[in-house]
Amino acid sequence: MTLDPGRESPESSARCARRSPCGAPSALRPDFRRRGGPVAGVLMAIDAFVLPLLKVPLFQGLKPLQLTEIARRADRIVYKPGDVIVAAHDEPDAAVLVVSGEAVRTEGPGLERGANEAVPAGALISEMAMLIETECTSTVVARTPVRALRITRQEMQAHMASDPSLADHFVARITGRLTSFMESLREIDGALALSGTEADAASGLDRAAGVPALMSSPSSQPAAASVH
Repeated sequence: MTLDPGRESPESSARCARRSPCGAPSALRPDFRRRGGPVAGVLMAIDAFVLPLLKVPLFQGLKPLQLTEIARRADRIVYKPGDVIVAAHDEPDAAVLVVSGEAVRTEGPGLERGANEAVPAGALISEMAMLIETECTSTVVARTPVRALRITRQEMQAHMASDPSLADHFVARITGRLTSFMESLREIDGALALSGTEADAASGLDRAAGVPALMSSPSSQPAAASVH
């Protein structure tokens, strides 16, 4: 894992701060883009990382300036083939956005032992880690060189402290997810309850007809069948 050489150095940030706001979107400062030079290079680099952020559901609805600031604050990382991006049971302090390259999930919920699952470019790995302390449930490994944004909790919390509307956005997004999840659980619970009612009714009909309830389901077997 290495820092992307395209990242702005602290020294250049300080020089930039004295001249103009480096984090401002290029659309607001077309003169710098036309003239070229180091400032335009920084803006072009930031723009290249803002585009993947636009596709992340958790970031959708944010203002362009907010996305630009997230990209500016993030660490730009290059993972080598075989590098572990995140590991199951670890408690990372950052989310990782895959910008380009191939990564695979090698361990985690829903994966059989030895199986892999592709992690596409644009995926945000361990997204909650940039907001709160949490344990990672999956292991993700770089298959090819992977360029990524590492969005640390420290930087994100500092950003939210300076822009409270960002925190409001995340609360609304996460609340919406939980609401949708609870609705899905209620639907499943209702379906199970209906299935149980139908099974009880069928069992009652079987008993009324003198048929043992154990034989009413094709998947049920007499108790003796389980003795080997």
